[in-house]
Amino acid sequence: MKLVKYFGVMLLSLAFAGSPAFAQETEQKVIDEVVAQVNDGVITLSRVKRESKTIVDSYVQDGKKRDEAQKLVDEKQGELIANLINEELLMQKAKDMGLDTDVEATINQRLVELMKQNNLKTLDALYAEMQKNGVDARDLRETWRKQITREKVVQKEIQSKLYWQASGKDLKDYYEKHKDKFTQPETVSVSEIFLGFAGRDEATVREKAKQIYAQLKSGADFEKIAKENDPSVVTQGGKSEKMKVADMNDKLAAAIKGVKTGEIVSPFEADQVGIVILRIDGRVQASAESVFDDNAVRIAIMTEKFPEQQKKYMAKLRQDSYIKISESYRPIVNPILFADERKDKPGN
Repeated sequence: MKLVKYFGVMLLSLAFAGSPAFAQETEQKVIDEVVAQVNDGVITLSRVKRESKTIVDSYVQDGKKRDEAQKLVDEKQGELIANLINEELLMQKAKDMGLDTDVEATINQRLVELMKQNNLKTLDALYAEMQKNGVDARDLRETWRKQITREKVVQKEIQSKLYWQASGKDLKDYYEKHKDKFTQPETVSVSEIFLGFAGRDEATVREKAKQIYAQLKSGADFEKIAKENDPSVVTQGGKSEKMKVADMNDKLAAAIKGVKTGEIVSPFEADQVGIVILRIDGRVQASAESVFDDNAVRIAIMTEKFPEQQKKYMAKLRQDSYIKISESYRPIVNPILFADERKDKPGN
């Protein structure tokens, strides 16, 4: 157990006193409150409120009334604080593992991909485009940083170990007991041309998509069309990708239905961000016959064991850390945060 001095419930208090002019206005003002200390980090009330507001806003966007959404979030405040404590533990673990540089590189790569998709040459131009669409670049980077950090810690500390844990005999035994999991799903390989709406007149983009589709239907070379068109029109194109039909969204599944190998799919809109033109490069029909695949079996075992291993990993992180929760919030947080540890105690 790490021993770190507890800073106290109040992060900072200010009082105005001494001058007669301020005597009647003397008042203690709380700047922020420490809800929980996690090793050398803290979860503040302002942070809890920011997270709550984000969740409430998402509920409102989904059609709920704000007061109803606020009530739902308030009822789960203990769960929210417990999640923030677990998140803080993962952030600290990532720092101990030296993942900061890797995380930043991943964030920058995502930004570069966004620049390419929107045909923008600089980060400043991308940030300006985000601002136009009501997206705060700093908030986005911070959201990505937390998400990517969690994923990398979990991948290295849990998933990777589970993936390689099984021996050859374990794999064979699992396959024999779960052959129904390893049948061939229906797959489709496609090449894509994407024409983005960002910064362009949508009617012009749609007209261009019709022209490209007509050229392709007349026998024009798909890769050549993708490369020869002005990058300001064709945002990306070329690469063939294999996808499971069962994993496709309804719009994509409907678009490719009945289209044979070598044929071109009619242009369709993708989530109001642009127009997609696909070429079907190959189809593999589903089969009831089981096929042993080392990678597929390892992934199946990892997926099956992951939830329990994740609980154990987080319980160990908490056990090895100094966690001090304010008395005001302890009754609603502890039963949730330490639920797994309590289950493991004799008599529970």
